[in-house]
Amino acid sequence: MTRLDNQEFLLELLQTPSPSSMEMAIQKKWMQYVEAFADDIITDNAGNAIAVLNKDAEFKVLLAGHCDEIALVINRIDENGFLFFDKMGGINPKAAVGMRVKVLGYNNKELPGVIGVNAQHHGGIKGDFDVADLFIDCGAKTKAEIEQYVQIGDLAVYDRRPELLMERYLSGRGLDNRTGAFIVAEVIRKLAKKKLQVGVYAASTVNEETNMGGAYFAAAGICPTMAIACDVTFATDYPTVNRNKYGDIKLEHGPVLAKGAPINRKINTLLESAAKKLNLELQYELTPRMTGTDADKMRLTGQGVPVGLVSLPLRYMHSPVETVSLKDINEEIDLLVEMISTMTGKECLNPLQD
Repeated sequence: MTRLDNQEFLLELLQTPSPSSMEMAIQKKWMQYVEAFADDIITDNAGNAIAVLNKDAEFKVLLAGHCDEIALVINRIDENGFLFFDKMGGINPKAAVGMRVKVLGYNNKELPGVIGVNAQHHGGIKGDFDVADLFIDCGAKTKAEIEQYVQIGDLAVYDRRPELLMERYLSGRGLDNRTGAFIVAEVIRKLAKKKLQVGVYAASTVNEETNMGGAYFAAAGICPTMAIACDVTFATDYPTVNRNKYGDIKLEHGPVLAKGAPINRKINTLLESAAKKLNLELQYELTPRMTGTDADKMRLTGQGVPVGLVSLPLRYMHSPVETVSLKDINEEIDLLVEMISTMTGKECLNPLQD
C-alpha cells in the first residue's frame, strides 16, 4: 500500500470544483493549507496563490502547478429547461455522454444534473458528435424554473469523487492538474524545514486549461531566475495506445522530464543530479516546439525565463477517470525538494557558459 503525506488534503482539493476562471474556492483552501509553513503568501489579479520561502534571496525558483480543471459552460437554455453547453477547456464529448454533473449556478446554488443520452433502443448516438449535440437535464420542466438557479455563463463539472485503485493508484476528475497544485504545496512544506540558499515561490496557478494566463501573471510579477512547471503528461501503459507514436510512459516509473526547444538543458541536469542522489527513476517526453503547459507562458515573461517541465504520468487525460500513481507523486515531491535544497544560488543557466 502506498500512501501520501497529507493525502486527505489532496482528496479535499480533488473534491472542490475548480473550473478554469472559477478557482476561488480551491485557492482559499490551498492558501489555508500553506500558510502554516510559508514565509509569505502572495495573490494577484489573475487569481494565483503563491507561497514563498526565503523571499530575500536574489536567486528565485518558481514552481507552478495549475489548480483549474476542464469544465462545461452553459451557453443556452431551452424552453423545456434543458441546458446546452460549450467547452471550458479540452472536454472530450464522448467521455461526457451519460455522466452526472454538478452545475455551479449563480448565488452559490449548486444543482445536480445528468448529460442526457439517446437510448440505444432509439438509435443511440451515431457518428461524430460534439458538445453542441449534448445537453444537461437537471429535472426542470421549464426555462423559467431552471433560470431561478442557472444563467448563461455558469459552469458545470463532472460529479465524480476520487477513489483509490488497489491502494496504489488514484482515479477521478481533474487530477490534471490539481495534483500539481498539491505537489508544489508539499514541496514548500518540506523545504520550510531546510536552510535554503535560494528563494522558492510555489504557485497554484489559474486558467491553464484555457489560456495559461495565470502562469504569465505569476512569472511576470515574480521575475524568477528559473521556473519549473509541475503538470501531468500522457501515460501510454494501457491497451489501445500506439507507443511508437506517443512514447513509452508508465505509471510507477517516476516523474517525466521534458526535452525540447523550450526546455533549459541545465535545469534538466539539476533534476537528473537530484534523481541520481535519490536513486529515483526518471522518464522522458519530447516537447519539440511548445510544451502545452504553464512553462510556455512563464518562459516568455520579462527578459525571458529559463524553464523546465516535470510531469506526473497520467492515464485517460481529460476524462472523468484520470488515473495517477501515488508512488509517482511522492517521487516528484522528493525530486524537487532534493534539487532545490542543494542549490547554492550561484547556478548558471546560460547554455553558452560553463
